[in-house]
Amino acid sequence: MALDRYDRLILDVLQTDGRISNVQLAAAVNLSESACLRRVRALEEDGYIDRYAALLNQGKAGLSGNVFVHIGLHREEQSELAAFEAAVEAIPEVMECYLMTGEFDYLLRVVVANMADFERLHNEALTRLPGVARVNSSVAIRTVQKKTQLPLPTEAVGGP
Repeated sequence: MALDRYDRLILDVLQTDGRISNVQLAAAVNLSESACLRRVRALEEDGYIDRYAALLNQGKAGLSGNVFVHIGLHREEQSELAAFEAAVEAIPEVMECYLMTGEFDYLLRVVVANMADFERLHNEALTRLPGVARVNSSVAIRTVQKKTQLPLPTEAVGGP
């Protein structure tokens, strides 16, 4: 499915307000309610819309700290990568995990309440992950920009 102008408009609005009613969404993108709903369902079925979620205030949730952790593994064998990735998925504080090129194998973004909380996480979880050889952490002083809305291309685009 290639995205047209209406699909991109729908996705832009939904990225800003995922709880908008179909009536309001249809009016915002200048479509009939039934056409709008059909398009939203097609975008969901084709995987353009991954899921709907509420974005929580990290500070209000008591997890104001962001720490970026570079992980180096002993070996980059497929079995070691798979074991590491499965173990990382079980750590609730790990918000994002990326397989990387360069000096380190993985980059994690973890959320913590404070530095004592990070020390606990470091000692009890991160250094005990399978295959870990090196851990290098950087603490974010403050968040300058954090986006959730993807910048969609203005021309028609195809699937993933």
